[in-house]
Amino acid sequence: MTAPSNQTHASPHASPHATPQQRFLVLFDFDETIINESSDDAVLRALPGQRLPEWLRNSYREGHYNEHMQKVLVYMAEQGVSEDSIHSAVEKIPPAPGLLSLFQYLQGHRQEFELAVVSDANMYFIEKWLEGAGVRHLFAQIFTNPASFDASGRLVLLPFHSHACSCCPDNMCKQVILREYLAGRQKERGGAPFQRVFYVGDGANDVCPSLALGPRDTAFPRRGFPMHRLLLEMSQEAGLKANIVPWVSGEDIVDSLKEVVEER
Repeated sequence: MTAPSNQTHASPHASPHATPQQRFLVLFDFDETIINESSDDAVLRALPGQRLPEWLRNSYREGHYNEHMQKVLVYMAEQGVSEDSIHSAVEKIPPAPGLLSLFQYLQGHRQEFELAVVSDANMYFIEKWLEGAGVRHLFAQIFTNPASFDASGRLVLLPFHSHACSCCPDNMCKQVILREYLAGRQKERGGAPFQRVFYVGDGANDVCPSLALGPRDTAFPRRGFPMHRLLLEMSQEAGLKANIVPWVSGEDIVDSLKEVVEER
């Protein structure tokens, strides 16, 4: 199954830094990985009462979060929340500890690393935050739910794709995205795969893509978050082959990547 064409604003080969010379791929989740909280929760501070009514909070169905967030954005528009207010709320979200240091390191090693975001947030939140932080140019691809403002001023959110994975939310399986991206990039690179793949995340939906990683690859779960706890409970019998390196700060990830780069 393939993702819709509006999944991102740039194709990998259109990016000036997505070149065959890059040896490594680093994939990032967004909420509570690049940023230090959920962007969906952060934008609620733009509401007059800074919280959702109980009837809307209680309307969430397990596995259908994208559908729930569509209702939230309709409600925010009905409450008169403007694009400027949402933009401002997004830009004010703090980065996770040490993530800007990690991006600074990757900026200095762009010839080695290709970067992409794989997130169940949405394109508007992610692009606005990355642009505000001055790091949007580092990412060859953003895989996330399409979102844009319509003529009435409402932020319209759509699901990313459909899939057959029973472990993931109905609108996104990150393992499907990862496998398709790796296959597509290998073809574009003349048959050369990335030497290693790194996946940085925090949530339960970051476990599924971690199962697609090989023994030379590394999953970086945020220490104490669901991804970390779930990976600790898994065994090789469950299909987990990757190295597991928990992180508290982005500087922990820098230390690991430095070791890999120096292994020439």
